[in-house]
Amino acid sequence: MPVDYSVVIPVFNEEQTIPELSKRLDAVIALSGGEWEVIFVNDGSTDRTFDLLVELRSRLPYVKIVDLSRNFGHQPALTAGLEYSSGAAVMMMDGDLQDTPEALPELIRKWREGFQVVYAIRTKRKEGWLKRLAFFAFYRIQKMVAHSDAPVDAGVFSLLDRKVVNVLCAMPERNRYLAGLRAYAGFRQTGIEVERGARRHGKPKVTVYGLFKLALDAIFAFSTLPLRLVFVYGVVLSIVSLIIGLVGLFYRFVLHTAMFSWAYGLTTVFFFGGIQLISVGIIGEYIGRIYEEVKQRPYYVARSTIGFEREDGARSADN
Repeated sequence: MPVDYSVVIPVFNEEQTIPELSKRLDAVIALSGGEWEVIFVNDGSTDRTFDLLVELRSRLPYVKIVDLSRNFGHQPALTAGLEYSSGAAVMMMDGDLQDTPEALPELIRKWREGFQVVYAIRTKRKEGWLKRLAFFAFYRIQKMVAHSDAPVDAGVFSLLDRKVVNVLCAMPERNRYLAGLRAYAGFRQTGIEVERGARRHGKPKVTVYGLFKLALDAIFAFSTLPLRLVFVYGVVLSIVSLIIGLVGLFYRFVLHTAMFSWAYGLTTVFFFGGIQLISVGIIGEYIGRIYEEVKQRPYYVARSTIGFEREDGARSADN
């Protein structure tokens, strides 16, 4: 039977959240009409998340499960859900109830108006001030340096037309930042403001390190500006070094005195050494990503699937 709407939800140790999430989703589905599928991607959970999903499947036939062989991360889990989805419109959302299920009908309404990508602009975040500041800075730095016109304050919570989903699934890169790929794909896009919900249970799964890694993926995957900055810094510092050298010679042979004391000279050496290490690190980030792409490893492996027409156990994402 053709599916009108797919909802892709990656979950990792969300046993406390799943009951309320499924209840709210079921209420939205009952009022919206059409044929639905809700694809839960179990991203290597170590609690009872998978058992609860199996129980949910026994009661709600539209629930489908992709069980990954280990924890691959948020973006690969979302990609797995996209690749297994079959709806004419596919919605991505987090499983911690910070993306509110009640906003799904509004995403669908915009899609019916002809928009092929409808993203949620998150407002009134409920995280601590430090994380809110980090998100604020991340989106604006990304928009400043990236080549794609990614919207500010828009994460993965969105609706994608089937045509857009097919384009995203065909993109082969391993270091995936779906919000950026979604903007890169183009098509007719619009955003709606959605108040960010508070996390009801458990601790946030995204750590500061995870946010930092995601920021690096978003910047290095969509911009070569850091490499250009390395070149600019090299030129500027070379000119500055030449000027300092000429002034130093003037002090030495004309004024017969040292321009800097030993401490100032050592500080200058450390400064230039730090700039060199930062430059090498930036170049290393790009080389490391090239290395990941060349290996051609799948970005997820499914241990089993439940609810799909073909349930053939493990499947890699290497299309």
